[in-house]
Amino acid sequence: MSQRTICLSAAVVAFGLMAATPPTLPKDKAPKPAAPKRKFIDPENMDTSVKPGDNFYRYANGNWLRNNPIPASKTSWGSFNELREKSLDAMKSLLEESAKTTTKGRLYQMVGDFYASGMDSLTIEKRGFDPIRPDLARIEKVNNKTAFFDELAYQRAQGNGMLFGFFVAQDRKNVNKYLPQFSQGGTTLPDRDYYLKNDARSQKIREAYRDHLTKMFVLIGEEPTQASQDADLIMRLETALAKVQMPRVELRDPYKTYNKLAVAAFSKQTPGINWADQLVKYGAKNQDTVLVQSPAFFRSLDSLVAATPVEDLRTYMRWNILKGAAPYLSDAFVKQNFAFTRVLTGQKEQTPRWQRISGLIDGTLGDLLGQLYVQQYFKPEAKQRMLALVDNLEASYKEHIKNLEWMSDDTKKRALTKLTSFKRKIGYPDKWKNYDGVNIARNDFFGNVKSASKWSYNYMINRLGKPVDRTEWGMTPPTVNAYYNPVNNEIAFPAAILQFPFFDFDADDAVNYGGIGAVIGHEMTHGFDDSGRQYDADGTLRDWWTKEDAENFKQRAGKVEAQFFGYKVLDSLKVNGKLTLGENLADLGGLAIAYDAFKKTPQGKLKTKIDGFTPDQRFFLSWAQVWRINVLPETQAQLILTDPHSPGMYRCNGPLSNIDAWYQAFNVQPGDKMYKSKEERIKVW
Repeated sequence: MSQRTICLSAAVVAFGLMAATPPTLPKDKAPKPAAPKRKFIDPENMDTSVKPGDNFYRYANGNWLRNNPIPASKTSWGSFNELREKSLDAMKSLLEESAKTTTKGRLYQMVGDFYASGMDSLTIEKRGFDPIRPDLARIEKVNNKTAFFDELAYQRAQGNGMLFGFFVAQDRKNVNKYLPQFSQGGTTLPDRDYYLKNDARSQKIREAYRDHLTKMFVLIGEEPTQASQDADLIMRLETALAKVQMPRVELRDPYKTYNKLAVAAFSKQTPGINWADQLVKYGAKNQDTVLVQSPAFFRSLDSLVAATPVEDLRTYMRWNILKGAAPYLSDAFVKQNFAFTRVLTGQKEQTPRWQRISGLIDGTLGDLLGQLYVQQYFKPEAKQRMLALVDNLEASYKEHIKNLEWMSDDTKKRALTKLTSFKRKIGYPDKWKNYDGVNIARNDFFGNVKSASKWSYNYMINRLGKPVDRTEWGMTPPTVNAYYNPVNNEIAFPAAILQFPFFDFDADDAVNYGGIGAVIGHEMTHGFDDSGRQYDADGTLRDWWTKEDAENFKQRAGKVEAQFFGYKVLDSLKVNGKLTLGENLADLGGLAIAYDAFKKTPQGKLKTKIDGFTPDQRFFLSWAQVWRINVLPETQAQLILTDPHSPGMYRCNGPLSNIDAWYQAFNVQPGDKMYKSKEERIKVW
């Protein structure tokens, strides 16, 4: 499932107060907004020595950035991180209580015993790497290519996918049907460029990776010389796979990655792989058609496997078993894993064990933990307030579409149909997964991880032949994130994001619209960004644009792309305007839509100051504080290559420089560094 999110490396929302179209009152009778109970826009966080028109992000957040260094166990620290930390603290409380009350029922037993097993470091330490010895022994019996692919299939069904991606999801051109789908893969480093670029940063990371490989092989009993040779082998194989992978920018093209093939035709392209036989072993019986992200990758993969000795393929499998299991083994493996993480990200201290285990349980039994989270922390009235705000944002979006000068009436009608067809998911699912078949034991942490992984795989496979479940969520309630899913044409906002700094019941509308309002608008705009616009109202990948309208859109999107290519982040690293285009379009559209929705509220019609700021100023300051974040240089360098979101400063400043109302609110004038003439300001949606 393709999802588009709001955040930097995860996402955030909050939410608003007003119904779709509040009544207009005479100015002298309009209610004055009540003073907030606390300062939601706090001047202490600002750096007023910076001109708003030179760097609004620094003006709004400068003191906060100086006073909030990155904790040693984190790679970044900002508004997103604060909210994630709050969510983790909530999960910890729920898990610790469950671990003490496992007799209350199956839900408490499963999450409580899973947490207790993960926190039982003494038992984990005693077992060393015993939990993976059976798999390592299985791999040693692989003596030919047929056995290699059979073992790959077995491991995949256990939750240990390797060499390439395989999943079951909706057919983008027939969204009422699930299909088996194959994607490129097989590498360990965050992006293909890490293997292929020869700049100093990439070379340093490759050297550290090779050292990491050697040390990990030694930990499972290999002699150092053999471990070094195996490390060289893994580097060669993964580099060969990286060379034939599609770049990330190309992966954003939903047509380029849509290749529907008969299973027999797919097998014909890869003579060494019988996909019909493999699909049966995956549990995907009676499938005659598959979707392949990159047929060229699989043709090259077939040739690579054919040319690689079986003993080298065993080493590759051994590494993948070790890599996948390392976070759940004894301390030596966890520490070595983190040693390499330090090189990649700059993180100084290991994430606390309780946070790692809490996150793991959220990722594996999220609907069980989510039920506890919703009961304890989610206010029912938040859902109604959120739905009212979505109505308001939708009404604003309708006006924008109707008033577009560059779009024809026919395409406008289709765009409006798509907009009003958005499905809304707020807070938590209508029905919960029950995880039948998952066995959780208090004294078997690795076994619990494996049982949950097998269940997840089987849950995915069992979709085949069944109606598409459009009620299913792609995120859990404790997740600090939001997303748009094009094949369901839906926007989703989990419970954990509906809190300050993105939303607060006591905040004025300017704060909530500048926060959650802009995020709602962001997710809506994903339905109309360069990728999302290619999906129809029912989620089908289908062209509903006239040729002229499509060209008009591309021209405007091209200006956004060029704007962000101009932002320099670290030494020679610049924002990739192509990779980040969808998120940048969503930020620009979301901010513009939210502002116009805010102007329909009673506060939006006034100029009454709160804490020294007008309503418009508070709206834009709220937008800015959402994106405040400090990031380690090593992590930032990685994100530039891998993250489709721009760095926080540019997510804040980039869209603002195109919004007329921001210029007026802060008296931005020619000569200010962010100033753009009216003719240069980009307007898409």
